[in-house]
Amino acid sequence: MTGRRALGRRFGWLWAAYAVSSYGSGLGLGAFPLIAVLVLHCGPAQVATLAAAGRAVGALIAVPLGPWVEFRRKRPVMVAMDLTRFAALLSVPAAFALGRLSFAQLLVVSVVTAAADIAFKAASGAYLKALVPPEGLLVANSRLESTTWTSTTVGPPLGGAAIGLFGPVTTVVADAVSYLLSALGIRAIGGTEPHPARTGAPRLRAGDLLEGWRHILGHPALRPLLFNSIVVNGLIMASQPLLAVLLLGRLGFAPWQYGLVFAAPCVGGLVGSRLAHRLVARFGRHRVLRAAGALRACWPLGLAFVRPGVPGIVLVIVVQFGLVTCCSLFNPVLATCRLDHSAPDRVARTLAAWSISSSAAIAAVTALWGLLATVTSPRTAIAAAGVLLLATPLLLPRREHAPQDELTGAGVQDVSDRV
Repeated sequence: MTGRRALGRRFGWLWAAYAVSSYGSGLGLGAFPLIAVLVLHCGPAQVATLAAAGRAVGALIAVPLGPWVEFRRKRPVMVAMDLTRFAALLSVPAAFALGRLSFAQLLVVSVVTAAADIAFKAASGAYLKALVPPEGLLVANSRLESTTWTSTTVGPPLGGAAIGLFGPVTTVVADAVSYLLSALGIRAIGGTEPHPARTGAPRLRAGDLLEGWRHILGHPALRPLLFNSIVVNGLIMASQPLLAVLLLGRLGFAPWQYGLVFAAPCVGGLVGSRLAHRLVARFGRHRVLRAAGALRACWPLGLAFVRPGVPGIVLVIVVQFGLVTCCSLFNPVLATCRLDHSAPDRVARTLAAWSISSSAAIAAVTALWGLLATVTSPRTAIAAAGVLLLATPLLLPRREHAPQDELTGAGVQDVSDRV
């Protein structure tokens, strides 16, 4: 398994489409809170509501999308979700130009884009499972993971400069256009995609909505991985707005310093994602998954000890670099494991259930930690999250399990995956 494995022209188009939308999202990262504060003059409560409610309601709307995606051709669904996000995001600069932009519109757009994002991930994972051969699975996931972190490193600083030069909705326009270009790239993949055969009832049933969760919770490897992921992601994401309050408020970090301490460590994302397939080839997937999953839980507690000035900047960069490196190593291995353990006829429902669970958990924990920070202090809440994270390796699977297709004899032909 080498980093130079050829995955074919069609994967190249998919990767290019993913890169375009990823860089667009990097440019637009944090645009909605910024617009809410600078344009609509919203307070902290409204900004928090925008972050949590958009994710939570979007996850709720996405519940029926998993089974809907499962029994449809995946490429048209991906194109439709890209165009949905394009139209939703483009409505923001249009309303701004007409002087009609409101907080309610930002909230609606957040919900629509969150739901479309979940549906896109479910479709793209199932589509990649049928596009890339099984032996190229981890390499494909690592390439997409490295693209994510590269865009996160480059996008926000460029987005900040673009906002300063051209106005507050500039990056939203860029993000919207990136989804349009992504849709065109996915269309350019070409080839034929058979219509998925539906087994059982000809129409969507209530039980189909829960099939993804039934599969995950009944699987000895996926169940602990889901619990580990939602707890870790929830605690890490819940700490981010509190860290912003601590750094920009009480510790007096300048905005450029705040951007630096989060952009620079994203280089670790390239390191981890590039190492993933090499380490798995040498040590095995289970060992790498457990090691990276344990190591990523060790870093965030250090953020509770940040101080003003250069020492504080160095501490945050070191902690974030370690965290990002471990996460970028863990994520492609997790994505590979998740799809290896899902039969082709339930991939979309499994991925949708996973994304919905993660989004709901992040929203809930973010709201809870905001309350904790209000009652105590941001530093105390960050420390509490760091302490709890130290226990999360206990949720990782203790032993390796054979892939789903080996257990069922389902024989995945021409298949691989991506979240």
